[in-house]
Amino acid sequence: MNNVKCCAYLVTILTFYISCNALEEDKNLTDERIKISIREAGNRLLLTHGDSTSLILPVEKISAAKYLLRFKNNHSFEPNTIVNAVKEGFKKGQIPQEYIVQVIQCADNKVAYSYQMHRQEEKTIIPCAGRALPSNCYLFEFRFLESVKTNRRDVLWFALLIPIVFVIIIGLKKRKNINLQLQTESYNRIGSFKFYPKENKLIKETEEFTLTKKECELLSLLIAHPNEVINREVLTKKIWEDNGVIVGRSLDTYISKLRKKLASDTTIKITNIHGVGYKLELLSSGN
Repeated sequence: MNNVKCCAYLVTILTFYISCNALEEDKNLTDERIKISIREAGNRLLLTHGDSTSLILPVEKISAAKYLLRFKNNHSFEPNTIVNAVKEGFKKGQIPQEYIVQVIQCADNKVAYSYQMHRQEEKTIIPCAGRALPSNCYLFEFRFLESVKTNRRDVLWFALLIPIVFVIIIGLKKRKNINLQLQTESYNRIGSFKFYPKENKLIKETEEFTLTKKECELLSLLIAHPNEVINREVLTKKIWEDNGVIVGRSLDTYISKLRKKLASDTTIKITNIHGVGYKLELLSSGN
């Protein structure tokens, strides 16, 4: 079992290491994809206005979810074309679809135009769509409302699941080995039950009972003498009094427990012979 724990521990460490690397790679891929999509949006915006030569400056990341887009030359923009160009550029890059766009004047950092996109239409805000912005130097600020780390969460779940699945597989394998061990061990057949005295187990198809030491000893004595009355004194002496224990009503209590465990098979009866003892009766299935 120590080897199993050691393996589980190593698998957990390895999974954590791989996950950390995967998270970092995912972060880089997400950033790059966002920057490419913003450039694509900028390119679409310029092409919509018939400009195929103006330079788009490198996209800047200014915080975890905020990016800046700049153009080298001054331009005049229509709000409708801004909304559509950004929407198509982001859709093509398969990046978050909830964001705020602000068009900021370079000279005084005042917001000339802004809007908000949301998956729920009622939360989307696109004001003054028909008013064109005059030719000027503008910065485009993109702030994502939706987490750009969605894939990280998936990787973390995967990292947590691997050790759990590993432990479950080990547990199932251990249970299978126990069952195989039980199958190869000698057992006593009692009706539809298999009694494994060494394992203190009583098994019938999908039912499995773990017996106490006293239950196991008592059942072993009854099985050794099927359909025979065993005197109370014999039972109590061999199971309790030989071990220096005073019995009282213990015998009757344990007989009751065994009856409950064997109750699903009507061909098995533990009969009380009043004033004498107990008898394990094994009836044929036809009775």
